Amino acid sequence: MRLTFKSVKSVSYITPASITFTVIFMVVTLFLSGNPILDMIELKTYDLRFRSRGHLQPTTPVVMALVDEKSLDAEGRWPWPRSKIATLVDRLSRDGAKVIGFDIGFLEPDANSQLALIRRLSQEIVALDIKHPKLEAFLKEHETDADNDLILATALKNSSAKVVLGYFFHMREEELDHRFEASQIEKQIEQISASKYPLVIFKDKDLDIEPFIKAYTPESNLEIFSRAAASAGYYSVRSDQDGVVRWMPLIIQCGEDLFPPLAVLCTWHYLDKPQLMVKVARYGVEGIQLGKRFIPTDENGELLINFLGPPKTFPHISITDILNGRLAGGTFTDKIVLIGATAMGTHDLRSTPVSPLYPGVEIHATVIDNILTQDFITKPNWSKVFDMFAIVTLGVLTGLALPRMSAFKGLCFAVALFALHIIVARWLFVNMRAWLNIVFPLLVLSVNYTALTAYYYVTEEKERKRIKGTFRQYVAPLVIEELLKAPDRLKLGGEEKVLTVLFSDIAGFTT
Repeated sequence: MRLTFKSVKSVSYITPASITFTVIFMVVTLFLSGNPILDMIELKTYDLRFRSRGHLQPTTPVVMALVDEKSLDAEGRWPWPRSKIATLVDRLSRDGAKVIGFDIGFLEPDANSQLALIRRLSQEIVALDIKHPKLEAFLKEHETDADNDLILATALKNSSAKVVLGYFFHMREEELDHRFEASQIEKQIEQISASKYPLVIFKDKDLDIEPFIKAYTPESNLEIFSRAAASAGYYSVRSDQDGVVRWMPLIIQCGEDLFPPLAVLCTWHYLDKPQLMVKVARYGVEGIQLGKRFIPTDENGELLINFLGPPKTFPHISITDILNGRLAGGTFTDKIVLIGATAMGTHDLRSTPVSPLYPGVEIHATVIDNILTQDFITKPNWSKVFDMFAIVTLGVLTGLALPRMSAFKGLCFAVALFALHIIVARWLFVNMRAWLNIVFPLLVLSVNYTALTAYYYVTEEKERKRIKGTFRQYVAPLVIEELLKAPDRLKLGGEEKVLTVLFSDIAGFTT
């Protein structure tokens, strides 16, 4: 049976136009309201766009000093004594690093058995009322030498490089197995208050919404380190519903203040602390102004991370090589050095569009690179309008074209539209850094094509049965087949044609 889209008349109130309109309406409704399954598929197409784009080389002075397997083998189990971290800071500073950022936190006192023993001995001497100035001086001197927290704080304070500490936020109270008292939260916020955004500009004073991501409480560094460092930025990241990190929150509100992440503060210090402000428009956050550089965000203040490539896109340097002087002088001169962990046991490997095991510290390096190069992936304000236009256009094109085509041509046309939209979306992603929706426009095309194909198949079958039922008792089967090939020829009144008729007789023959 030869299925065509031509010349099939509807035998009911359902028409190709009504089918097309219904499909477009349903897909637009799904697009505006959101659908978890379709949204998840769209996220996967976003990831595929990164992989199809290929690997880009970083052009910014960002390197990473890492607690990797090599360092653990050489320096021992993590966490290390903070005196070792102090030595690392000293080495980086002497080599000319401009900014040192920590993707690790110093949230609790250093576990130091030697210091604990000296302090316990001092307490026992006081309890026994032993008065011996030389002994007291000896213990005091060794207590200072054994105080790894003090050693690290001194290194942070004396560093010629600007040191940015890292911390994280507890986003919701219900996620914790204990409750912070209000005074504890206030103290934690006070520890990071010097590193809040200094300026927030509201373009509309009557803004009704609260666009910022809110956190329950920070988990800040010990006060001795907070006072010694230049700044502190959070290293919290957000995963989408599939567990993949695609966004970096550039603004988190805790209490009344707004706080920046580690990457923004490292960049700020690297650029010699230009004016830093948050810009808020009527619809939500517009972005971050960092001197002459502007960082576009979504309405909640989150940045789409423009991943350049797989792990080790940025230079990875083992900390043990730095501590043991195995690197050439000037390796870190005028660099932003991020200190973090990539060893498997350190639990800082994240799933990203470019790799299922991507170092968390390299995410921050990528964001710094995006800011310095001003190379961002965005969902422009016009993207939703474009997506709606694509949905309606593809739906209308299939609705108009398929009734005028044979089944094969209709299939080719639909496949061509399908491929064209993917090519356009990928081109805009690669060249314009714009994320436009692929799934919903292709959904309307696929559903409308399927619905119209089913409609024409059903109506043509009905037409074939009607013709066969009407004429099979009156005309030859060959005539019926001709009518089935061209149903439009079936009409009252017959058909006028010019014919030539030959009459003949055989002489001398009769019946």
